[in-house]
Amino acid sequence: MPPRTRTSTGSAERSTSPAARSGRRTSSRASAVPPDEPVRPASTGRYAVEDLSPVVALGTRPVKAVVGETFTVSATVFREGHDAVAATVVLRAPDGSETSTPMRPTGVLDRWAADVTPTAIGHWTYVVEAWGDPVETWRHRAEIKIPAGLDVELELLEGALVLQRALKDLPRGHARDPLKAAIAALKDTARPAPARLAVALDPAVTALLEEHPLREHVTPSMPIPVHVERERALVGSWYEFFPRSEGATLDPPRSGTFATAAERLPAIADMGFDVVYLPPIHPVGTTARKGPNNTLTPGPGDPGVPWAIGSAEGGHDAVHPDLGTLDDFRAFVARAGELGLEVALDLALQCSPDHPWVTEHPEWFAHRADGTIAYAENPPKKYQDIYPIYFDADPDGLFHEVLRIVRHWMDCGVRIFRVDNPHTKPVAFWERLIGAVNATDPDVVFLAEAFTRPPMMKLLGEVGFQQSYTYFTWRNDKWDLEEYFRELSGPLAASMRPNAFVNTPDILHAYLQYGGPAAFAIRATLAATLSPTWGVYSGFELFEHVAVRPGSEEYLDSEKYQYRPRDWAAAAESGRTLAPYLTQLNAWRASHPALRRLRNLTFHGSDNDRIIVFSKREGDDVVLVVCTLDPHGAREGVLDLDLEALGMRHGDNFAARDLVSGHTWVWGQYPYVRLDPHAHVAHIIHVRPGAV
Repeated sequence: MPPRTRTSTGSAERSTSPAARSGRRTSSRASAVPPDEPVRPASTGRYAVEDLSPVVALGTRPVKAVVGETFTVSATVFREGHDAVAATVVLRAPDGSETSTPMRPTGVLDRWAADVTPTAIGHWTYVVEAWGDPVETWRHRAEIKIPAGLDVELELLEGALVLQRALKDLPRGHARDPLKAAIAALKDTARPAPARLAVALDPAVTALLEEHPLREHVTPSMPIPVHVERERALVGSWYEFFPRSEGATLDPPRSGTFATAAERLPAIADMGFDVVYLPPIHPVGTTARKGPNNTLTPGPGDPGVPWAIGSAEGGHDAVHPDLGTLDDFRAFVARAGELGLEVALDLALQCSPDHPWVTEHPEWFAHRADGTIAYAENPPKKYQDIYPIYFDADPDGLFHEVLRIVRHWMDCGVRIFRVDNPHTKPVAFWERLIGAVNATDPDVVFLAEAFTRPPMMKLLGEVGFQQSYTYFTWRNDKWDLEEYFRELSGPLAASMRPNAFVNTPDILHAYLQYGGPAAFAIRATLAATLSPTWGVYSGFELFEHVAVRPGSEEYLDSEKYQYRPRDWAAAAESGRTLAPYLTQLNAWRASHPALRRLRNLTFHGSDNDRIIVFSKREGDDVVLVVCTLDPHGAREGVLDLDLEALGMRHGDNFAARDLVSGHTWVWGQYPYVRLDPHAHVAHIIHVRPGAV
């Protein structure tokens, strides 16, 4: 049987108070509870079940998981005295069916754990059950006392009695012969005591009792809710592009359309991306419209910022007439679906001064003392073309209108929404909105674009957002990446799933500005292998890296303010494109389940602080990534691999097949590596234990 927790041998402790020894009755008056002191309810069950994990908000909000995702449940379980205690996780499905999984000691005092895997979308729960194990208690005692000749017959008789209880509890129709034989042997006084005990300890008896243990005083924990969603809530490769730039011309200025944008979809699908994210596709206001590079003096052909939503042509439920009609958008979504792509649409709750809401619902905006509406600011950034929404004057009205808008786009085939700046709106609003949508459509996914304080990002995940942007863009050093992704893949994974974008229309990190093509390959490698969901903004594969000015993270000639047509064919012909490597990364993700999980991340050692090493393991699939962080020159070093995390034992060697180069090496715990970023920025190793 699995080991049970104990500290030493011995029988149950007995009272040694003077009253107990003398047999005298104690005064009932002395033990009575005064009438003005109510009895406190018990805060624990028969056995202690403490410090459950994972738990979100003390169990008041659900733990996140997706269908087929394995996660570890752990708890501190112990009992009084020295008898054996054990634990089981009971996972309850939405249909009421239950799966019980024995927990194992973790090696940490009194800590038990088990892996569980939900198999369907819906609201699940798990419960940790602690229980006394009388069979293991007897076995442990008998293995000490019988060889020592202490109470031999009594111990054998007690063993027979406890095994009879176990026999009685076996399910009807189950094999009983091993237990019957053990009971008969324990009672057979004609046989030597060691032989009788050996029959009771036979592996067949042990296996039977492991499958059907005798449990007493079962003590359940509180039920912990688990919300299980479709895999896209955790896993995806995102590609962001502006439909108006595909097929656009600059002289004269002319917007692309949904039809011309659809021509870009096959290339995106061929790179292995599975989600296409579109910035707002709605009419753009003209009041305070921005010109190129965020100027306040637009020309007559400048299209404005897509996030300045609303004009005479409509608001959040309309499409920009330059892009086409609503039917054209539906055709775009249908074409994406034919190619295996889902469309994610921006949900930006803000308005141009020309939005119909400004006149129809003035209560949805905060007015200053002079009656004007203040434009949005995020110092030092100013958004003169955008009005923020005020949520407190008419929360119900706003909720129902936004819910209508979301369902409108759902009816057009959109099942993923990237929410712009959710941290600047009330969290209760999002909890209500996402809850209402997912109650009827549990497959709809909401991504929080929240580059903000960690507690806010965590809370947004807890109340319903399936994914969140991260600080990945700003994590470029080894220690910073390791610390951050330990956090994301650790306890935080119960409430927040990362979407690691390598760049966005707003963020061009200095690492990309000055690192050259190798920097782009490094960041793509890290995003695609560290996180189950990652993304790129169009132009990344062309190594676009010029900022509007030194020290800025804004692109020069940013697509936010103007059309940005790109010559994809010329880039492919010249070979100056990262597209083939992005295609490989997505192919490796598709063929290796380990890369599509978050909680399975382990970091390994390296004696070079510019080489990062980590692995992911899902069942028999193990991937080890060794990546340079230096885009400028070669780096070399000796690794220190955690072989147990790779599914091996200390001293083992394994076949290390590099997916990048196609080479296979024999590696052990301390392999030597050298990475030249101008050749390959990483070894992405498929680990094959015992294949050497």
